[in-house]
Amino acid sequence: MAEEWSSLDLHLPLDRGQGLRSGLEHALREAVRAGRLAPGTKLPSSRALARELGVARGTVTQAYEQLTAEGFLSSTPRSGIAVAEQPGAPVADVLQPFGPAIPPPKGMDLRPGLPDLSLFPRTEWLAATRHVLQAMPNDDFGYGDPTGHPELREALADYLGRARGVVTTANHVIVTAGYTHALRILCHALGPSHIAFEDPSLPEHHALVEGFGLTVSPIPVDDDGLMVEGLTTEAAAIVTPAHQYPLGVTLSPARRNGLLAWARRTGAVLVEDDYDGEFRYDRQPVGALQGLAPDDVVYAGTISKTIAPGLRIAWLVVPTSLVPRLRAVMRWDDAYVGIVDQLALAQLIRSGGLDRHLRRCRARYRRRRDRLGQAVAEQLPNAHLSGIAAGLHAVLQLPGDIDEQALITRIISHGVDVAGLSGFYRRPAHASCGIVIGYATPPEHTFTNALNALMSALRET
Repeated sequence: MAEEWSSLDLHLPLDRGQGLRSGLEHALREAVRAGRLAPGTKLPSSRALARELGVARGTVTQAYEQLTAEGFLSSTPRSGIAVAEQPGAPVADVLQPFGPAIPPPKGMDLRPGLPDLSLFPRTEWLAATRHVLQAMPNDDFGYGDPTGHPELREALADYLGRARGVVTTANHVIVTAGYTHALRILCHALGPSHIAFEDPSLPEHHALVEGFGLTVSPIPVDDDGLMVEGLTTEAAAIVTPAHQYPLGVTLSPARRNGLLAWARRTGAVLVEDDYDGEFRYDRQPVGALQGLAPDDVVYAGTISKTIAPGLRIAWLVVPTSLVPRLRAVMRWDDAYVGIVDQLALAQLIRSGGLDRHLRRCRARYRRRRDRLGQAVAEQLPNAHLSGIAAGLHAVLQLPGDIDEQALITRIISHGVDVAGLSGFYRRPAHASCGIVIGYATPPEHTFTNALNALMSALRET
């Protein structure tokens, strides 16, 4: 019968039925193979481990010697026993394909993808957290529903219906640990298949989907959004209809109807990534595609742009036909949003705190967008700034035959980090020269300097 050995905070099944020495060897060998004991990890001395296990010291010594001979462990005089390097270890067998962390900027950060983190609503979040901790019953500290606390799912259903035109109930909402997690469970639910992505779109999402064995089909985008005629027999299409990422165009009404007709005709799933739909500056935000066809569209949202990505809270609004499948996936998934944060967000929504925070953010981001537009109009009269009606970034398209990579290098040399447009294309030959400018990211006190440095680098070009 196996028992748990918890030394080094690592739980190992130690099967004493096959003999103490053999059981210990097997437990350690499997921990090294699976990556739970990483190369370089120091193991307890034979005396300490023997005392913890209640066995003879010689039993541990012999197990260590055997695994050292096999190459799983290494022994160094006066340094003790450690896990040896495993040159042939297949990393992909140990790690699941999560999205990579955003690398630190090379200068003042004007890359797309982040809000101004200095705007985090600390006072409101603290008040919501205090309210939650005072009011929540003890049972809420248990494991709970893996698809999210009912209070947050109900609050999200109400908020999304009011703010984004989403048609749903709490039973159709699934809370996830960020958008990457949402995309991961969708991949599990869809199984091996072809997934259509807009071209351009975020390369990290392509990599995640392909890491799960799915095939990516890039579909071109023009001024009216996704070119629906490029879709064929894909099992799903991931789209950003309100504000295409990164070009910033809005999916036209004709294309919306065409996309929904394709989904109904083929049985495909549409995944609407509404990553920054709350930020619209020229009119009311464009309503969600999901509102036109709740039975055909999976709606994905997140607080990464509205509040902060570090909270790791996102959600899926799922058609009735997909609810059982995704709930089954979530039952065995190991990612989870902390219950206090879930309830704090629910309280922020219910109290109106989220709406007030969004109004403050819209005002600041609109001012920054206007300053960027004015600087381009005054200093770069031959350039064109697009995608500015909504969102937290804009695309600056430049005239003539300009080497985009050389341009990015020059901008970085001026102390500013931006993204090149071609890097978002699955087929770079289709890309025009441009840079994607995230005007929301810098704190307010650094935005002017970042904008001036960017303009200086572009004028030189």
